[in-house]
Order: sequence, then structure tokens, then C-alpha cells
Amino acid sequence: MNEIEKMRSGLLADFNAPEVQDSFRHCKKLLAKFRTMSTYDDDYRTVLEDLIPGIPETSVIMPPFHCDHGHGIRLGEHVFVNAGCTFLDGAYITIGDYTLIAPNVQIYTPHHPIDYRERRASKEYSYPVTIGKDCWIGGGAIILPGVTIGDRCIIGAGSVVTKDVPSDSLAVGNPAIVKRRLDSKE
Repeated sequence: MNEIEKMRSGLLADFNAPEVQDSFRHCKKLLAKFRTMSTYDDDYRTVLEDLIPGIPETSVIMPPFHCDHGHGIRLGEHVFVNAGCTFLDGAYITIGDYTLIAPNVQIYTPHHPIDYRERRASKEYSYPVTIGKDCWIGGGAIILPGVTIGDRCIIGAGSVVTKDVPSDSLAVGNPAIVKRRLDSKE
């Protein structure tokens, strides 16, 4: 199992391994191009599809955008990611259809060891983040490693999501707590 496979499996992985560094390098070069673009540029879609393989034609990411690898991001149809977002995709970040991500949202999958001696090594864990369909993630929200947000949720602006949020919920605060259930018409 190589270090990227370990990373995607939640195992302690060495982020200085050659295959991880190659992935970082590929991503950073594409992001440098992407930062200078608008969604109206002719090659916007080409760069985006190289950065995030398999991104649906109906989904949009507004520059500037930051991620670690790109190939760990899986978006559904009609997903909109506004400007200034950071998706650290050591593990998979999966976002369902019709979900809206406001500006400056941060989604983290990396998690460092608790013991400071272990943190000195170039190793970390990564835990997947999943966001359901038809969600709205408010501006500046932070979603921590291993969190699952159900379908049709709203996460308030500036919230820090540390635990799973069930479908049809409004969650706000630091740490985010479910304030109320939302009425689903589905």
C-alpha cells in the first residue's frame, strides 16, 4: 500500500513520501494557474477538470481555491463552491448534488497525532468528510476531519463543525450544535 492509499484509508501516512510530494506538486502548479483565472476564461474548465478529475460539468468552483491534491475531492451535480475556499483532501471530501458552499469555507481531512513526539515526524492521519445533497454551508464555516453532514442541512456562517450533523438540521456555533430540525418536503 503506497502512502496515498494509506492516507485515503485513515492510516498514518508519510506526507514526505515521493508519491505524495508528486501529488502536491501537480496540484500546486494547477492552483497557481487557477488563481489567475475567472470562470469566464476559455481554459477555466480544462484546468478545473485537471485539478479535480471527474468534476461534473454542472459543478463550479470559483477561484481562488486551495486544496492539497484535488483528486480527493468528489462533487455531485450542480455543486457551487464560492471563492476563497480551502479543501485539504488527504482523505476524500464528498459533496452531494445541489450543495452550496459559501466563500472562505474550510474543509479539513488531515489530523495530526496527539503525542507531540509523533507530530515531529512528517506523518498524519486523514479522515473523510462527507456533505450530503441540497446543503448550504455558510461563509467561513470550518468542517473538521471525519465529519458527516446529512442531506438538506444548513451550517451557519462561521460555525466550526466538530461532530456529525443529521439530515434536515440547522447547525450553528463553535462548536456547531443543531439548533433545530428543518422541514423537508422530500
